[in-house]
Amino acid sequence: MSGLPARALAPAKINLGLFLGPTREDGRHELVTVMQSISLADELTLEWAPAGASGDEVLCPGVDAERNLAGAALAAFRKATGWEEPPLRLRIDKRIPVAAGLGGGSADAAATLRLASRASGLGTEELLLALGARLGADVPAQIAPGRWLATGAGERLRELPSPSRSFGVLVLPVAAELSTAAVYAEADRLGLGRAPRELEERRLALIAALELGAAVPVVKELLHNDLQAVAVSLCPEISGALEQARESGADAAFVSGSGPTVIGLFLRANGPERARRAAAGLEERLPAPVCATPVDGVFARVSAV
Repeated sequence: MSGLPARALAPAKINLGLFLGPTREDGRHELVTVMQSISLADELTLEWAPAGASGDEVLCPGVDAERNLAGAALAAFRKATGWEEPPLRLRIDKRIPVAAGLGGGSADAAATLRLASRASGLGTEELLLALGARLGADVPAQIAPGRWLATGAGERLRELPSPSRSFGVLVLPVAAELSTAAVYAEADRLGLGRAPRELEERRLALIAALELGAAVPVVKELLHNDLQAVAVSLCPEISGALEQARESGADAAFVSGSGPTVIGLFLRANGPERARRAAAGLEERLPAPVCATPVDGVFARVSAV
C-alpha cells in the first residue's frame, strides 16, 4: 500500500428543504431533502499509527472516540474489503460544530471511507454508498460532496446540478445541544410525518426547481424544514439566531437539519461578500458566525500530504 499520509476535507451540509415522512419498519424515517455541501469543513489525515499500536486510532479532540462515526466507518471498510494493513491513525481537525444539524459526524465518516478506499485501492463507489447507508442517513450524500436529492432514509440519491452561481451562506451555531433523536421523537409525537403521496409531490417539485442549476428553489415552500418548529420548541435559543440571520440581511433563514444551527442564505448579487459583511457585523456573537459557499466533490477530493 502507498499514498499515506493522505488528506481530505469533509464539508458540512445544509438542507435546502427537508420534508418528513412516516417511520419505516427499520425505525428510520422516510424523507425528501436536498443536501448541499458547503465550504465549512473538517480536515482529516490518514497515516500509519505509531509503532506498537494495537489497532486503528482516531484522534478528534472534543469528540468521544467510541462515539466517533469516523472510527466506525474505518472498521466497516476493513471488514467489508478484508483490508488487513497495519494499524492506522486518523486525525480529525474539527471545525464543524458537533451535534449541530450540519452533518459533521457523517461528513467525517464519508471522508474516512474516501481516504481508506484511496489508500487501499479497494472499494467501489457502490460499496462506499452501501457502507455509508448503514452508518447513518446523512452519510451517503457526503461520499461525493456536492448537491444531492436524498429520499428513502437518505440512501436513495439523485445528483443535482451544482448551482450555476455561488451564493453566501451564513452559519450561526447555537450554544445549546439538541438531540437528533429527541427532535424526531417529538415530531412523531405531534404526528408531523407527511403521507407518501405528499412526499412524492415534494420530490418532483424539488427536481423541477433545481434541475437547471438554480441556486435554491424559488418557491418559498420548498425551502421549508419540517423539523424546524420542533427544534425551536425544544431549544428556544434558536429563535434568537433566526432573528439575527434575518436582521443581518439574509434572503432566507432556516434551521439546518434537526438543528440547532441556523443558516442564512444570501442569494442576490454579491451574495458571498454580503454574507461576510453580515458575519463581521456579528463578530461579538458567541458562538462566532461562519461564512461559507457551496462546494462540490473537487473541494473534498483525497490528496497526498
